[in-house]
Amino acid sequence: MSLQTVFFGGLLGIVQCKMELQNISNGHYVLNSDRILENGSDALENMTEGDTFLPSKSNGKTETQFTDFEGKTSFGMSVFNLSNAIIGSGILGLAYAMANTGIILFVFLLLSIAVLSAYSIHLLLECAGVVGIRAYEQLGNHAFGQPGKILAACIITMHNIGAMSSYLFIVKMELPHIIQGLLPDNSDSWLVDGRYLIIIVSVLVIFPLALMKQLGYLGYTSGFSLSCMVFFLIAVIYKKFVSECPDEHTYNKTVPTESIYNSTDDMCEAKLITINPETAFTIPIMAFAFVCHPEVLPIYTELKNASKKRMQNVANISILAMFVMYLLTAIFGYLTFYGTVESELLNMYSKNDTLMLCVRLAVLIAVTLTVPVVLFPIRRAVLQLLFPDKPFCWVRHISIAVCLLFLVNLLVIFVPNIRDIFGFIGATSAPSLIFILPGIFYIYIVPEEKEPLKSRPKIQAIAFVTLGFIFMIMSITFIIIEWVTGKKTSGGH
Repeated sequence: MSLQTVFFGGLLGIVQCKMELQNISNGHYVLNSDRILENGSDALENMTEGDTFLPSKSNGKTETQFTDFEGKTSFGMSVFNLSNAIIGSGILGLAYAMANTGIILFVFLLLSIAVLSAYSIHLLLECAGVVGIRAYEQLGNHAFGQPGKILAACIITMHNIGAMSSYLFIVKMELPHIIQGLLPDNSDSWLVDGRYLIIIVSVLVIFPLALMKQLGYLGYTSGFSLSCMVFFLIAVIYKKFVSECPDEHTYNKTVPTESIYNSTDDMCEAKLITINPETAFTIPIMAFAFVCHPEVLPIYTELKNASKKRMQNVANISILAMFVMYLLTAIFGYLTFYGTVESELLNMYSKNDTLMLCVRLAVLIAVTLTVPVVLFPIRRAVLQLLFPDKPFCWVRHISIAVCLLFLVNLLVIFVPNIRDIFGFIGATSAPSLIFILPGIFYIYIVPEEKEPLKSRPKIQAIAFVTLGFIFMIMSITFIIIEWVTGKKTSGGH
């Protein structure tokens, strides 16, 4: 037999083997490389559960891994994207939260929520590893069928629309002040009307970025957004050391006569532990500041050399970095204004201060660049519900982005209080995304052969879910009570 005959015979066998693999009759098939290269992660988006991952044998064990989609996003870019999903306008309310809890209680609560958020991501990654699903909504579908899928999609949509609204609220409030500082002669112009400005920003900045096909492409803008927030933190620290006590120096407004403290003698005294009616808003604001769970699995999919350990490291580094930034911002913001601090920290600084004018611009850039990141999970949820088996289509991709931005702009224009968004959305969707859904998914998805119901991991998950329900009920109850009584104290923006 000639060498040429052997070669062509082997080549024919390989082609036949490939054709057989692509037509397996048990409902599972191997995607060919042409389809993956053509559609990218969107081909993975519309796969069934059995198609998303392929099992491979390693040391006698079956492992689930990304064999049909090779992630190309680096570790650093993944950290940038997840950190940018975590941080947002919630950082502006943390000094107010500390003023209503005290330093010790605030640090304890912030640390607890950070640790619980990391544990929650661990549960999501465990579930994804068991069933090979990268979409939050599909985890709900695997656990509870179509109702679970709809519930997860609705919670993600509600939460991220609230997040987008709060980001654009910052644009609506701060951009007019920046323009007035740069162009003082145009104080009566439409250029200082926040309603027009958020529409302009949405069309010229957010919409083009929202058209990106993959989340990994936003890594560079996420890194720049985080740099802007670092500049904001540096300015807050600097202002602490050059500013006087608010009872002697009132900045751009008069200190309210009714403080969250009973005596004006305590105005410049830091409180270690404080409990008052405004404390009800503290935990929701803090919980809202750490939610990034809808973005975890998409970032995991696009991560280069993806593994559960590698993605957990991405999450841990992101949460730790944001914890440090949150803590420093809260401490120095609180120690600058003490009991007079408002729920929107930037409102406490002079509108004529050149440094703070630059800081306002930096915060605007940061929150604006975060909007496309949180828009991605909403669009994915809509696609999962309405077009679950459809291939990628640019018309749908663009249309959903347009509709979402239109809805969010309406909310920002007609809802007058940013604290209501922080409090109510944080009290409902944040506990669901951090505590309830990941815990329930873990209990139902991880098989009892691997983890019995009475095993320690399952018991921890049950306690985790219970804590989420307790947290949600308490927070909503406290907020409703305060809304009904109508009591407004200092800091209620």
